[in-house]
Amino acid sequence: MTPEFWHQRWQRGEIGWHSEDINRHLAEHWPALDVPATGRVLVALCGKSLDMLWLAGRGHRVLGIELSPIAVAAFFAENGLHAQVQDLAPEPFVRWSVDELELLVGDFFDLSPRLLQDAGGGIDAIYDRASLIALPPALRPAYAAHLASLLRGAGGTAAPIVSLLITLDYDPSRMQGPPFAVSETEVRALFGADFRIEAVADFDALAESPGFRARGLDWLREHVYRLELRGQAPGTSGL
Repeated sequence: MTPEFWHQRWQRGEIGWHSEDINRHLAEHWPALDVPATGRVLVALCGKSLDMLWLAGRGHRVLGIELSPIAVAAFFAENGLHAQVQDLAPEPFVRWSVDELELLVGDFFDLSPRLLQDAGGGIDAIYDRASLIALPPALRPAYAAHLASLLRGAGGTAAPIVSLLITLDYDPSRMQGPPFAVSETEVRALFGADFRIEAVADFDALAESPGFRARGLDWLREHVYRLELRGQAPGTSGL
């Protein structure tokens, strides 16, 4: 699965993963993470998710990373936001920003801790609703490792660096992703070395997802996890 795959999906408007509603698990479980009121939240592979508006509405500074310039332009236009646009060359990113919202157009795997710091400081939390499940199995270990590397290199406040991770699980023999099935076993294998993992919710999502039933699924679970970066002593950030 190449970047061109995602560019073509946005060009054709084939964005079935996009929701016009705020994610229920975000609204229910985010407050319990105790992210600092003005903490900076990283949303990788963000698309034009309205969840970023919800996070900004709580006072958080939001940093989205998105490959498609179509998605980023649509996010600002559809929400009536007039962004400032800055080419960050020689870094391979273009920054779109307004108030608490900042989106970088480019490849998530090109993001570095130094660029994070230069682009506005450290990271206090991660929100992942559709990033991990958008990636095929071969790319998921690199994604998890890169997240940990970014956090350790660009920690935010003295509070623990936490993440809210939402995944889907189903019988992969019944449907070809994306979105891909990611089991709890895989989540723990991917993130266990760098994060403490707590499963906080398990939801039967098939009844509310007729499109997935039409694609052949006979069961579909949504899982919600709280992840906390390991190696943080009280009162410190990063290592």
